[in-house]
Amino acid sequence: MQHTPQGDQAVLPDRSGMRRAFFASLTGTALEWYDFAVYSAAAALVFGDLFFPSEDPLTGTLLAFSTYAVGYVSRPLGGFVFGRLGDVIGRKKVLIATLVLIGVATFLIGLLPAYDTAGVAAPIALVVLRFAQGVGVGGEWGGAVLLSSEFGDPRRRGFYASAAQVGPPAGNLLANGVLAALGVLLTEDQFLSWGWRVAFVLSGVLVGFGLWIRAKLEETPVFKAMEAEQSRPEAPIREVFTTQPRALLAAILSRVAPDVLYAMFTVFVLTYATDRLDMSRGSALTAVLVGSSLQVFLIPLAGALSDRVNRRLLYGCSAVAAGVWPFLFFLLVDGDSWMLLMFGVVVGLAIHSFMYGPQAAFVAEQFSPRLRYTGSSLAYTLAGLIGGAVAPLLFTALLSSYDSWVPLALYIAVAAVVTVGGLCLGRDSAPAMEEDARLAASRQAEPAHVV
Repeated sequence: MQHTPQGDQAVLPDRSGMRRAFFASLTGTALEWYDFAVYSAAAALVFGDLFFPSEDPLTGTLLAFSTYAVGYVSRPLGGFVFGRLGDVIGRKKVLIATLVLIGVATFLIGLLPAYDTAGVAAPIALVVLRFAQGVGVGGEWGGAVLLSSEFGDPRRRGFYASAAQVGPPAGNLLANGVLAALGVLLTEDQFLSWGWRVAFVLSGVLVGFGLWIRAKLEETPVFKAMEAEQSRPEAPIREVFTTQPRALLAAILSRVAPDVLYAMFTVFVLTYATDRLDMSRGSALTAVLVGSSLQVFLIPLAGALSDRVNRRLLYGCSAVAAGVWPFLFFLLVDGDSWMLLMFGVVVGLAIHSFMYGPQAAFVAEQFSPRLRYTGSSLAYTLAGLIGGAVAPLLFTALLSSYDSWVPLALYIAVAAVVTVGGLCLGRDSAPAMEEDARLAASRQAEPAHVV
């Protein structure tokens, strides 16, 4: 069983506040992944012609996908800027700012004039707004994790922190649902001319809903206790690198395998199924959507389970499974069976869920409370550069070079080894819970102020 500190118990908000914190965290990350999924589809379908006109359609598409990569490259800047602010001025203020930045940038993309109207200003504006999206995303994740986990009982941090982790499958499902509805309601010409803009403008609804929830929240109890102790850091980025380098390295490495496995079973599997197995894109997409639907339930289940057993052990066992499963998956789907493809993708995403569910709590627990926002944001954004950002490109390059699935499976296995190494470097939950309990106890012991 997972050890929990005895003695002082955290001062918890009312249950409605805890629920609002959970859904506020989920809303922000769902918006993030909704934006990324919609942008990916638009980059493949329309952005090449609208913003990067070229005699060679492939060149236009490649330029459009380059703007997609900008969203990953700019994430570390968001982690540096907003991570620091989150430890200095508070979680709530920064999370409102990141949500507004992401949502406004996405909304404005839907209103951008095309190249034939605005000339070179159109693609420049697209790149600038995509950069802004990435900056906002870089500062969103760490705060979303802390928003839900620091409002909840530290002994249930795995479950509460998993709210931020439900965002990717929820956002992907929402994006695909919106795109599917537009595909049914509009002709192809209508979608290409103006229908794609609807998907971007709709993000404004999510932003309004997210702001409505977040505006009602108070600052997290942990940050309030740090304010009372006057223990907020003055230079959190420097402190993370100088005083907690092992924690940062452990958190970064722990994220590599989940990111790589997710890229395989939600992105690259579509290419593999259509190009290598001669299946329709709709069949492959259905398998991914089924697996993503199950993740909405499996991720919080895995987070809750990690509160009852050793979090690192559950994460580590799942990482080992992630390293083994691709070898079995590729052998299964060699027979070109759609049912086996469905089974393989669902199992792959289930394994991912049991890494991803405990991940947010594990990463947050590596850092002391006064450096948690900065440390978590840096780990998230830097790991994204070596994990999720390059994985689809490496999968494509390996398959093209070797014409075999074996290098792909070996790549995932190496990523799993890296993650297990990060988990070995990291620490268990008990020290973090003891730090939170100490903060809560010091705040509870404050004398009442007479007005």
